[in-house]
Amino acid sequence: MESIYYVLCWACHRRCDHCYEDRFRPYVRDALEAVVREAEENAPRIIAHLPDSMLYRDLGDVDEAGAPRVKMGRIILAGGDVLVDPVRERVLYPTLRRLRARYAATGGVRLVVQTTGDLVTEPILRELLDAGMDHLSVSGLDDFHVGMQGGRKETLKDSLTALFEGLGMIAGSAAVGDGRPSFGFFGATPESWIGKIWPRGRAWQNGLSTATLADNFCGQWSGGIGFLRQGWAGAEVAVEPDGRVYPCCMKTRKAIGNLLDEPLAEILDSLAGHPAFESISAGRPERMGLAAGWSIDRYLEACETTTPTGQPYRNLCIGCDRFHEEVLGPVIDRIAEERRARRHLAAQPRE
Repeated sequence: MESIYYVLCWACHRRCDHCYEDRFRPYVRDALEAVVREAEENAPRIIAHLPDSMLYRDLGDVDEAGAPRVKMGRIILAGGDVLVDPVRERVLYPTLRRLRARYAATGGVRLVVQTTGDLVTEPILRELLDAGMDHLSVSGLDDFHVGMQGGRKETLKDSLTALFEGLGMIAGSAAVGDGRPSFGFFGATPESWIGKIWPRGRAWQNGLSTATLADNFCGQWSGGIGFLRQGWAGAEVAVEPDGRVYPCCMKTRKAIGNLLDEPLAEILDSLAGHPAFESISAGRPERMGLAAGWSIDRYLEACETTTPTGQPYRNLCIGCDRFHEEVLGPVIDRIAEERRARRHLAAQPRE
């Protein structure tokens, strides 16, 4: 895989209005212990079911002989905020070390930690580097995050840059590196990744999404596009703390499998060639129902809804949700049962 977006834990120190997932929020006492324990107990099982290698080939970059170059994929460890205590000590550091060890003999992996930035200190940064982090991605420098309004985000960016560079880190991309640890900044702005805002979570409940049919989130990075292209550039999936796997970060209505029970490679292999999932992987969700009797016009009709704030709304993600509810949900269950049956048969002793 080129990329796996692994949400380690639901705990966060903020409850932002624009967030795509309501479970990202502050937890206290027993509730905090519950989400941390879930993440702590599930991480080893999830990691055991990740691909054996995180190397991939890039058809867009060929060598002198015309062959696609082999590159190192990345695993992004995100939340919530993974630097929240006790997530950092009990889940993040052990996961970094476990991932580093898992891929040491198969070409390696680039480990990215994503955080809002305001929890970073020099001792924590040193611990992250010691645990095997390759890149720190600071994602909270925007006016949507509480405490970052006005000039505060620039002040934080300047202080963090000085800290990073003081420890030998270089500015760079989460996707590539020259062997030195790197860092980068981004934030939720209309011109950047947040765009028109995904119709999900608190953002949806608060009526913040302004996306239309022209905004195809599926066809963008972190959408479903390329998710079936195992071993090739462009492939990314999203994983939740309970092991559920999705083709995109904003999440389809139903997970395609669960890494607590089965390998990611088997899940993706079982979906390859299915018209609906191939349409998602092509970034063309409006075509996912053609083989099931849903014309494109019918799909577009299913994209119509009313927001929780009472406004008319149309987006391809809404049609995807309804197609999953009406058609694809049982298909996912059937394919999952077929995988279980194959594993059970393979586990039987041979005479």
